[in-house]
Amino acid sequence: MSLATIERTPRTTFAPAAPAHAPVPAPVRELSLAVQPARDARPAAAPAPSAPATDAPRLRAVPQGTEARGFVLYVGIDELKAASAGTDLSTIVEQLKQLAQQLVPAAETHAAVALAPIGAGGRDVDVVRLALQDPSALAKHRQVEEPEVKTASGVIVDLSRKRVLIDDEPAALTYKEFELLQFLILRESQTIARAQLISTLWSSEDDEAPNERTIDVHIRRLRSKLGAYEDVVRTVRGIGYRYDRHPDVSVRFASTPSPDFI
Repeated sequence: MSLATIERTPRTTFAPAAPAHAPVPAPVRELSLAVQPARDARPAAAPAPSAPATDAPRLRAVPQGTEARGFVLYVGIDELKAASAGTDLSTIVEQLKQLAQQLVPAAETHAAVALAPIGAGGRDVDVVRLALQDPSALAKHRQVEEPEVKTASGVIVDLSRKRVLIDDEPAALTYKEFELLQFLILRESQTIARAQLISTLWSSEDDEAPNERTIDVHIRRLRSKLGAYEDVVRTVRGIGYRYDRHPDVSVRFASTPSPDFI
């Protein structure tokens, strides 16, 4: 939601209430009133000697080593709602200002009107908080406008369950593709010749037993399913393939040795 520039009134004056016959002003959004005690306020009279000494009450939200200098009160009401109640924002502000000065004669006040496009929607008080740059309201607004982006988490090779997760999603590896990957992982940093891969993972009875040239096709299919992490299976030119420890790969080893590990 786009918010207009905040319009602020002078510190010591505020526009008087409009007469009853005056037209209702164009809709504007929200009112904020901050009240600050003056630094030169006269100290309160000392208690009578017979009265027990007590510590002044302290706001729980104020950390030690700091002092409260005032407060901000967000009031959510637009001109139309104020008019329907027989008043207007200027009158409300003036009455709140007078109340603050009755409670603490030395209090200083400042009022600001929060503006938003007509028909912007949302709760009035939320519009006010956003327009007046309330930190918690801004943080909540950013969370809505900028939803959390799921970050990549890499590859998890679970040898015990015979599965591979890529960024927390299961990879559709075939049985042979998983065996190829597992064989290389269990022999980390070793270059495995194509002939060794074929003789270990395929038998002569297999219908699709590759030769040293077609083993590359199986490796290529495995890499394509690893997606952005295809480089975890490295090619050693003229020899075969190898797996080196990779920062994006987490291996969960089985409690018992893999049957292909000799």
